[in-house]
Amino acid sequence: MEIVIGIVGLLIGAVVAWYVTGQMANSRAKKIVSDAEKEAEVIKKNKLLEAKEEVLSMKAEAEKQIGSRTSKIQSTENRLKQREMQINQKQEELNKKSSELDEVRANLESQRAALEKRNQELEKLHQQSLVKLETISGFSAQEAKEQLVESLKDEAKASAQLYIDEIVEEAKMTANKEAKRIVIQTIQRVATETSIENAVTVFHIDSDEVKGRIIGREGRNIRALEAATGVEIIVDDTPEAIVLSAFDPVRREIARLSLHQLVADGRIHPARIEEVVSKVTKQIEEEIVETGKRTAIDLGIHGLHPELIRLIGKMKYRSSYGQNLLQHSRETANLCAIMAAELGLNPKKAKRAGLLHDIGKVSDDEPELPHAILGMKLAEKYKEKPDICNAIGAHHDEIEMTSLLAPIVQVCDAISGARPGARREIVEAYIKRLNDLENLALSYPGVVKTYAIQAGRELRVIVGADKIDDAETEKLSSEIARKIQTEMTYPGQVKITVIRETRAVSFAK
Repeated sequence: MEIVIGIVGLLIGAVVAWYVTGQMANSRAKKIVSDAEKEAEVIKKNKLLEAKEEVLSMKAEAEKQIGSRTSKIQSTENRLKQREMQINQKQEELNKKSSELDEVRANLESQRAALEKRNQELEKLHQQSLVKLETISGFSAQEAKEQLVESLKDEAKASAQLYIDEIVEEAKMTANKEAKRIVIQTIQRVATETSIENAVTVFHIDSDEVKGRIIGREGRNIRALEAATGVEIIVDDTPEAIVLSAFDPVRREIARLSLHQLVADGRIHPARIEEVVSKVTKQIEEEIVETGKRTAIDLGIHGLHPELIRLIGKMKYRSSYGQNLLQHSRETANLCAIMAAELGLNPKKAKRAGLLHDIGKVSDDEPELPHAILGMKLAEKYKEKPDICNAIGAHHDEIEMTSLLAPIVQVCDAISGARPGARREIVEAYIKRLNDLENLALSYPGVVKTYAIQAGRELRVIVGADKIDDAETEKLSSEIARKIQTEMTYPGQVKITVIRETRAVSFAK
């Protein structure tokens, strides 16, 4: 019984505890909800205040921007109004000037009409005066004009010659010193050997026994060698020497080297000759190209066409009046570069033109053209620049010079060829040149005698004192100089001196 009562008591206690706990939880939950509602109300009020402040700040910023734009618009409107006022003012001024111009134009028209009328009157008076003058003088106006022109022409010629003499003397005084300085400095800076390198024409052998081996049985070896090389081989009584004769210096060099290898090897027969000649020909072609490349590199010239490089290499085997053509071209190139630098021009272009100026002499084709024109056409073919092509073609005055490079190349070519020891000339050609020089001057009227002196570098012309006056002597010397330049080929320059003297002779008895 007591146990049942205890259990019932426990149950009643548990129910009471549960009820009390539930009441306490309800009161705590109500308190939490109340606190949350109060806190939410505070947050709501704060957010509303922040939103109102932000709206106010945005409104103030917008009002500020609107005010700024309004002021800008106002200033723009003011400027437009001022510009409109200025345009209106200018329009009024233009209208005023236009009316003034109309008045001036009207005045000019009236003055022109008055001038035309006056001119007609003057022309009428002029015709009347001409008729009176013709009646008084007995000459027509055309005849009087012709006589006046003739008299003025003679006077003008004499005045012009004097004026030319003054200009020439003044140019000599001012330009001669500077020109000499540039030329002398250019020559001094290019020092080359004066010894002449010729293509070899004589093949030396150790003994005359080798001649028989070169000739071969019934001459078959020498015939095979001549057929393979295109060179005439002359074996005569000259001791220890065989003469190689050919117009082409490259073929002559191939024959020389082939003979050297055949004699050194000892096997000389037609098959071996053809083999050696073929091998030497390839070697010469390679050496020609290599020489051209090395020359271009030494001179600092780039971008040359391979065919131009090959032609430069061929210059090694060509000579002009005994002067090796490659050496002459290298020297001319260096002279051109120095002279162009002294004159403020492009030295690289000048050096290029100087190197290529004689390529027409080594062309594979040999048409009936001067070497300068042929060289110009080759340079044009291989895309060289027009001023360089003109310098090549004009260095012997065969075409007109259109660039400053052309006279530089011409002068440097003459300097290289005319320096002492550079060239030699055949006696017959030298004598013929002197005779042609004297005969050219003798062809002028009034010339009595001519003398070519100083190896053809000076021409003395003696004229008759009764046939030519002093003024005409200056004109004669200039004309002879121009004719020599256009019709003759000569190294360096030729000085023309015209001498006129009057002699009075009497005898005392």
